[in-house]
Amino acid sequence: FAMLPFAGYNMADYFSHWLELGEEVAAKAKAAGNKLPGIYNVNWFRRDAEGNFVWPGFGQNMRVLEWIIDRCEGRAAAVETPIGLVPTYEQLNWTGSDFTKAQFDLVTAQDKDQWIKELESHTELFDKLGERLPAALKARQNALLEAVKKSA
Repeated sequence: FAMLPFAGYNMADYFSHWLELGEEVAAKAKAAGNKLPGIYNVNWFRRDAEGNFVWPGFGQNMRVLEWIIDRCEGRAAAVETPIGLVPTYEQLNWTGSDFTKAQFDLVTAQDKDQWIKELESHTELFDKLGERLPAALKARQNALLEAVKKSA
């Protein structure tokens, strides 16, 4: 929302542009026999109930980055969740670390109610963008909401 007052263009058109460009690039890459890159999301700044960071710190990020590289190379597995694929504790290299499985479970925990609230909050932005909103964005929001609501 912070960008909206400063954008000199309709944000729905902006999103449409990037979605169309992505489809075009993907089609060209696949036609040329190239493998498309994966998209990964991390939250190094997640906090626990007391406000402490749950990830052990900047120096530990390489453990996740190593897993990402291994995923790209087909050497690592993942667990499917409603919002995407996540590593298992065993898939990360914990050499030299005392980070426990219980700590890892806290880092990767997904709060169903929090995700529903987050996804539903996107409707406010989508409504502001109006009829020019790319249908793919609303479809993705609906698919994620459905998946999260069905999860345990």
